[in-house]
Amino acid sequence: MELRERGGNVSQTGVNPILMTIPESFESVRLIIRAPLYGDGTAVNEAVIESLEELRPWMPWAKDAPTIEESEISIRKSRLEFLARTDLRLLLFHKETGQLVGSSGLHRMDWQARSFEIGYWARTSYAGQGYITEAVEAITSFAVQVLEANRIEIHCDARNQRSAKVAERSGFTLEGVMRSHKCANDGSLRDTMIFSKVRGAEF
Repeated sequence: MELRERGGNVSQTGVNPILMTIPESFESVRLIIRAPLYGDGTAVNEAVIESLEELRPWMPWAKDAPTIEESEISIRKSRLEFLARTDLRLLLFHKETGQLVGSSGLHRMDWQARSFEIGYWARTSYAGQGYITEAVEAITSFAVQVLEANRIEIHCDARNQRSAKVAERSGFTLEGVMRSHKCANDGSLRDTMIFSKVRGAEF
């Protein structure tokens, strides 16, 4: 993973996350991974519309096709959350084509414990080509090296084997399964698999 810039000192005990200097862009072999910017809504909308049927079973926000305006609103909210350090959404762009490959990021963060959750989805035309595994590994390195993570989690619907395989290929350990944990988009109760990496064990 190549960081385009180094973050500031994030190791101070009790530092307010709003004071952290966090790089907004870094790279993996094939991807530019960066924070959302105003205007990204069109690219995100195009990718979501293309991938809606594959996303709908797993993503609560993928029940209906969004308008471009709705996608841009979502991007602008994510931009503000990134700046506030309350959620670090990251967009995945192909280095050669410039096309949006998918979305990922660090969510449900506990800055005191340095605990983060990685979420992800792939655009249909780029699925099954290792891009999401590549992104997860780069984002994991980013969280460890720059944010000094102690714990990183991946949660997925127990029926979503493709998502689970990403966690496994990236070296995450299955800690357990939360039974009847959430409602899926079809109204059924779903189990949730919880994978993790922990400082001193996996990194």
